[in-house]
Amino acid sequence: MSSYDQDNPPPQQGGSRKGRLFIALLIALFALISYWSQTQVNPVTGEKQHLTITPDQEIRLGLESAPEMSREMGGELPSSDPRTQIVQKMGQKLVQGTEALKSPWEFKFHLLADPQTVNAFALPGGQVFITLGLFNQLQTEAQLAGVLGHEMGHVIERHSAQQMAKSQFGNLLVVAVGTAASSGEQTGRGGAMAIAAFVNQMLQLRYSRGDESEADKWGVHLMEEVGYTPVAMIEVMDILKNASGKGREGVPEMFQTHPNPDLRSQQIKEILEKNPPKPGLTEGRNLHSLYSGEQIQNTSDDNGNDLERLLENLFHVQPDAR
Repeated sequence: MSSYDQDNPPPQQGGSRKGRLFIALLIALFALISYWSQTQVNPVTGEKQHLTITPDQEIRLGLESAPEMSREMGGELPSSDPRTQIVQKMGQKLVQGTEALKSPWEFKFHLLADPQTVNAFALPGGQVFITLGLFNQLQTEAQLAGVLGHEMGHVIERHSAQQMAKSQFGNLLVVAVGTAASSGEQTGRGGAMAIAAFVNQMLQLRYSRGDESEADKWGVHLMEEVGYTPVAMIEVMDILKNASGKGREGVPEMFQTHPNPDLRSQQIKEILEKNPPKPGLTEGRNLHSLYSGEQIQNTSDDNGNDLERLLENLFHVQPDAR
């Protein structure tokens, strides 16, 4: 019996390995073809992008996700609150005064009631959120314009949809690696899949950091188009740096989903050096001077005369700032 085993080794192992490699190759090939063949032209930038969902699907996804997102962040301040109307008014100023108006995205601006979290983000299709924690840190209209313009940049560039396509592509490649490495030794397969998953994650982080830098460029551009100095974007980076504290210290840049504020400040300075701001731009008014605790308490949906007059002049920009 032992002579038979030595002279005739089981052929199944080599054959099955070739089969696994063939299947893995098919999966990887399918992933590549799917990713590279699904392209759309960005309606604002004209850039060809690899995407798996349409603009209409993006808009619907954002609208359906917005209520749950608001609930998870403690809800939104009411539309009667002057701070909410400041955010909405500025958002509409950025939409109406720039090429964002010609886009298919349905921009809507939300002020979340979370006073602790310092953050802003956008959902696919145009739903833009800023937390009360960040709003309270901002000093000027220009800073608010920079924050909202940055988030609009994410929407215009379709970053969320791009991330979805890249994630699907990366996940299929992880499956392909796992299939090729599968054998009786689960430890070896698990190690190979862990490495593949780690590489995929690092690629996603890189894309995320690149998206943030791209959105910063849009923030600079959009705020300048409506008359605000893009230097305020550097001030926003200082606010984010102070708010982040020591939470990012010791974390290598390659493992961070966002470029650190110092790096983003440097990148914005480089943008402004290459494209100096036009003269006459303004920081706008001080946000905290536009409302008081008494105004916030006494404001309701029914007593809007004084509030309406306030909002009519809220975002006045000097004529020479255009």
